[in-house]
Amino acid sequence: MDEGKMDENEWGYHGEGNKSLVVAHAQRCVVLRFLKFPPSRKKTSEEIFQHLQNIVDFSKNVMKEFLGENSVHCGEVVQLPLDFVKQLCLKIQSERPESRCDKDLDTFSGYALCLPNLARLQTYRFAEHRPILCVEIKPKCGFIPFSGDVTHEVKRRVCRYCMHQQLKVATGKWKQISKYCPLDLYSGNKQRMHFALKSLLQEAQNNLKIFKNGELIYGCTDARSPVADWNELAHHLKPFFFPSNGLAGGPHCTRAVIRELVRVITRVLLSGSDKGWAGALRRGPGPRGPRVCEASPFGRSLHRQGKNSPECSGLPKGCLLYKTLQVQMLDLLDIEGLYPLYRRVERYLEEFPEERKTLQIDGPYDEAFYQKLLDLSTEDDGTVAFALTKVQQYRVAMTAKDCSIMIALSPCLQDSSSDQRPVVPSSRSRFAFSVSVLDLDLKPYESIPHQHKLDGKIVNFYSKTVHAKDAAVMSTRFKESEDCTLVLHKV
Repeated sequence: MDEGKMDENEWGYHGEGNKSLVVAHAQRCVVLRFLKFPPSRKKTSEEIFQHLQNIVDFSKNVMKEFLGENSVHCGEVVQLPLDFVKQLCLKIQSERPESRCDKDLDTFSGYALCLPNLARLQTYRFAEHRPILCVEIKPKCGFIPFSGDVTHEVKRRVCRYCMHQQLKVATGKWKQISKYCPLDLYSGNKQRMHFALKSLLQEAQNNLKIFKNGELIYGCTDARSPVADWNELAHHLKPFFFPSNGLAGGPHCTRAVIRELVRVITRVLLSGSDKGWAGALRRGPGPRGPRVCEASPFGRSLHRQGKNSPECSGLPKGCLLYKTLQVQMLDLLDIEGLYPLYRRVERYLEEFPEERKTLQIDGPYDEAFYQKLLDLSTEDDGTVAFALTKVQQYRVAMTAKDCSIMIALSPCLQDSSSDQRPVVPSSRSRFAFSVSVLDLDLKPYESIPHQHKLDGKIVNFYSKTVHAKDAAVMSTRFKESEDCTLVLHKV
C-alpha cells in the first residue's frame, strides 16, 4: 500500500463494532481498521500506535498458536495522511448505524491496522472476478461453566447467551428472543448445528452477517433493523447453490436455498484445518458441564421426548470450532471464582504500581506471555503469580468467546484441478472455501469488574423472569382447577 497516494473515494464503509471501524478497498482485497473513542476521550499518537501494535503482537504470538497459522491474520500497523483520514471520515459518516455514532473514528493519529479483506478468499491480493459469498458468524460461548466456584445453580443448566437474551430484549437491545443457542452449534451434531444456523438466520441480531462480493446483503445492526427477509436472501443465494436455474420461485425455492446454505456452512465448520495449540492442551478428566442448555428450544424438545441428551457427536479436533472452544475453556474458574483473584492482583498493584509492566498486563504479548497461559492448574497457592495467570487466561478466554468466524465461498470453476484451496460440495455445485477468525483483540484487564457485575445482573434477571413465568403457569393451572365440582355417589 502506498500511504502517500491515498484516495478516500477508493474506500467504502464495511462495518464497525464497539471499539473500531473498518473500511474496504473497492479493488484490492484489503481493509483498514481504525480505532474509535468517545468524544471526551483523547489518546496520544504514541498510545494509539502501541494499542494497534499490541493487537498485532497478540494475534501473532498467542491466537495464531491457539487457532492455527491459516485461520488468523495479524495485519500490520500503517500510518496514513491525516487529510485522507479526515476526508474518509466525512465520506462514510452517513452510512454508520445511529447506535454506533456515540464514538468517533480516530482522525488525529493517522494510524490504522491494514488487514486482508476476510469477505474474500484468502489467496489473492486483488478481487476475483468470480462471485464470492461470505458468512460471518459470532458463535459466542460454547460451554456451560464447570467450575466449583459457581454459586448460582441456574448457571449450571442454562448457558450465558440464552440468559443474556432475556435481559437484552427487556432493555430494548433486540426485538425478540433468538432460538439460537451456542451449545447447539458447538455440539458437532449435524441436526443441532442445522437448528442453530437456521435460528441465526431467523434472528441474526449481531451474530450473523452475509456478504456477496464484499457487500452486506443480510444481517442487522440493532432493534430498529427491518425484519429478516428469507425470500430476498434466497434471491441473492440462488445462483450460488442452483446455478442451472432449474428451481422455481416461491416458498419451496426459498426453503431449498436456505437448506443448502445451512448444510454447506455446517460442512465447512466441521472440516479440518491446519494444526493449532488445541491438540497440545492437556486437560484432566474432570467434569465439563452439561452438553445441552435447558433454555435451547432444541434441548426443550428433547426433554419433552424424555431424552436427557441427544446422540453424542462431538466436534472433530482439527476443526476451528473445536479449537475456539478449547481456548474459551481457559475460563477455568468462571467470573465468580476469578474475581477474588483479580482483587488479589489489584491489591498488589496498589502497593507496587511499578510492577504493572513486569506483570505484562498491558503487554508485551510475546512468547513468554503465551507460555504462561498453558498452566491449567486450579490449585490456588495464594500467590500473586497464580492469580495473575488465571486473570490472563480469563482475558484470552473472553476474547475467544467474542470472536467471529468468517467463511468465504466461491463456486468452483469447471477446471479447478490447479486450485489448491479446500472444496466443499453442495447438491448442485462445489465451493472453494477459506475459514478465518477475526475480532481477536485481547479483552482489557480493566473490564473484569464490569464482567463480574454484568454476570450477576444477567443471572438475577433471568432467575426472576423465569420464576415469574413459572408462577404464572402454576397460577393459571390453579385457576382452571377452581371451577371443578366434586360429586359424591353412594357405593
